[in-house]
Amino acid sequence: MGSPPRGRARMTKRIAVLLGGLSPEREVSKVSGAQIAKALRGRGHEVIEIDPAEPFWPEALKEAAPDLVFNALHGEWGEDGRIQGVLEYMRLPYTHSGVLASALAMDKQRAKAVLRAAGLKCPEGLIANRYEAARDHLMKPPYVAKPNAQGSSVGVVIVPDGANRPPAVLASGEWPYGDEVLIERFIPGRELTVAVMGDRALTVTEIVPKTAFYDYEAKYADGGSVHQLPADIPQAVADEAMAAAVTAHQTLGCRGLTRSDFRYDPASGGLWLLEINTQPGMTPTSLAPEQAAHCGIGFDDLVEWMAEDASCPR
Repeated sequence: MGSPPRGRARMTKRIAVLLGGLSPEREVSKVSGAQIAKALRGRGHEVIEIDPAEPFWPEALKEAAPDLVFNALHGEWGEDGRIQGVLEYMRLPYTHSGVLASALAMDKQRAKAVLRAAGLKCPEGLIANRYEAARDHLMKPPYVAKPNAQGSSVGVVIVPDGANRPPAVLASGEWPYGDEVLIERFIPGRELTVAVMGDRALTVTEIVPKTAFYDYEAKYADGGSVHQLPADIPQAVADEAMAAAVTAHQTLGCRGLTRSDFRYDPASGGLWLLEINTQPGMTPTSLAPEQAAHCGIGFDDLVEWMAEDASCPR
């Protein structure tokens, strides 16, 4: 796998790019979608940008009559299987994973159960109501409390060792992420990530956040983190991470581009899979396009490959 051969004839297509949407990651999706649309237009495709936050967007999509849909949405109503179901009902080929893989990967706790059965090591955790989790420690600190079905580290709270009380923010009236939270053992160590393109792991990046941890700001703010590419880790650990990312991708039935996030604890030598993202960001600071570029696959080539990979499962 690599860049499309130079000089190969490409068929121009009419492509609808879905961007924005209804999730807390709306602004990131708009940036991803704009980058994707620009790349597709640069390749000669006709591009129609559609925001599913707008009323009657399915009618607009039907009227556009695209050859395929490039899904640049993130989070709820973007990568959780619901938009995918709409597109399959409309018989429109679309990028990224299908309904089942998208829904399963978005449900962190259920995805981990499947991945553990495939032999991957994931932190233990439990699902709780956010008010219950705000009253008492449901796990001995240190642990992580986060929404069970959000992406991009939104709503993540780290409860440190020795904390007297659980995080009160979980019971706040301003908490926008739903009542179900995942309480998960905190894994110390280094943050690693691996993008998978089709059936190939690209490389390993270590993320060194400039904030307290790799939160939403560290992911998307300019200069919010340092990406060490490739990661300065033992080759055996890099090989294990890449193999685990491919296994996760295949086990959940993903397609297209995914990215798996890990914690590597040098003290114990342990590598833990935290989650798999079925629709990695495509912004200027995003990790998956950066890894593709490291492997000689430019952003426009990556976007073109993803469009060519679009399908409509029957």
